Amino acid sequence: QVQLVESGGGLVQPGGSLRLSCALTGRTSTNYYGMGWFRLFPGKEREFVVSISANGRMTDYTNSVKGRFTISRDNAGNTVYLQMNSLTPEDTAVYYCAAAATTYSENTYRVRSRYNYWGQGTQVTVSS
Repeated sequence: QVQLVESGGGLVQPGGSLRLSCALTGRTSTNYYGMGWFRLFPGKEREFVVSISANGRMTDYTNSVKGRFTISRDNAGNTVYLQMNSLTPEDTAVYYCAAAATTYSENTYRVRSRYNYWGQGTQVTVSS
């Protein structure tokens, strides 16, 4: 059974940085997963932030985080990182990691329904 465990959230001042991690467990060597990060603001639907393909070669960012956030994954493909720089109060949200069963070279996805597994979420608060 695939499970996702996020870590790295917390409180940071505006302009600061945080690094989120998402560990994927239960994966077999023949299964591949594109990974994504979504975030949830109070009273709104979960929105797409960034995604990375199973082979790590393709990424996609929502406009509001381009140039500030960077997604990456380790060589084994089992851990995904989200480096968040120049954080603003508008980035305050619960961040969720998600995994979509794909082929190794398949493109990434923004649509929530494409993702098969979700983490429990980690709170990111940007405040002075």
